[in-house]
Amino acid sequence: MPDLSQTPMTLLLLGLLLAAGVILAGGLRMTGLADRIADRTGLGEALVGGALLGAATSLSGVVVSLSAALDGRASLAFSNSVGGIAAQTAFLALADLLWRKANLEHAAAELANLFQSALLLLLLALPVLAYGGPDISVLAVHPVSLVLPVLYAMGLIGTHRSRQAPMWHPVKTHETREDTDEEGGQDDTPTWRLFLAFGLLMAVMGLCGLAIARLAGELTDRTGVSASLVGALLTAVITSLPELVTTLAAVRRGALQLALGGIIGGNTFDTLFLTLSDIGYREGSLYHAIGPGDMFWLGTGMAMTGILLLGQLYRERQGPAGIGLESVGMLGLYAGAVALAAFG
Repeated sequence: MPDLSQTPMTLLLLGLLLAAGVILAGGLRMTGLADRIADRTGLGEALVGGALLGAATSLSGVVVSLSAALDGRASLAFSNSVGGIAAQTAFLALADLLWRKANLEHAAAELANLFQSALLLLLLALPVLAYGGPDISVLAVHPVSLVLPVLYAMGLIGTHRSRQAPMWHPVKTHETREDTDEEGGQDDTPTWRLFLAFGLLMAVMGLCGLAIARLAGELTDRTGVSASLVGALLTAVITSLPELVTTLAAVRRGALQLALGGIIGGNTFDTLFLTLSDIGYREGSLYHAIGPGDMFWLGTGMAMTGILLLGQLYRERQGPAGIGLESVGMLGLYAGAVALAAFG
């Protein structure tokens, strides 16, 4: 790894901007590929958005958290994960502003997204238990970190089954946008090429994440700003840019389930950052090396997810400024959290 200690601050900031630009471009390209893969495979926008697109756009964030943990930066690793969840949930409110026909959560009604939202709340509750419980670990890894990927895998199976044989159906209205095959057999690109292009973009995301982790760590050391704040408001937002562009691009394409599923699924996948970070952090349990500031962002993500879940259940057609009350609530909560963390 190159030594950044002598690199001018201007170049560090330019490096972050360059990495952010690459992530933005890659995320935009991924949206179209994911929509075509959803139609080609028959898996549906919600599942592909939640599992494939959500995981792919989170890859740069995975690398940031793991790299920070390997460097012994527990707070940066943790806050990058949970701060990203809060930021990405706020992005849905911005997407709601873009879809003017109706509230996004109303139009994108899909059981798979409800299931994933509830799963996300469960996964986010486990780190709270680990933080408040005894400091135990197996080979420096907390048992909660081993449970998270198991629950995530079970959740993906449950999401697929809920789509294949749903026991609940959202009420269809004039504003509801259904997940339909938009290819119509017109695209003759081999499916393996779609997956190959998607995989190459994922690799680029990972390299950008590695660069961001190194640059952010150096900035933290030089400026003296808390790692929690840097993780939640700098690296988390930068590595969440793919979710922003893919969500807005999906809404413009009318792939509303893909937009909603990409954010919720990406947030669910982001909880696995904690598992990798705990494995990478060799000084003991990750959850007992963090502080109240990190837990503040975890609580913010949980509260915003709860608001989103309620919004999907209530399905308000129109709210203030043409968006749902849940979008207003999520934006307000996130803005308040940022203000408290930055100036409190």
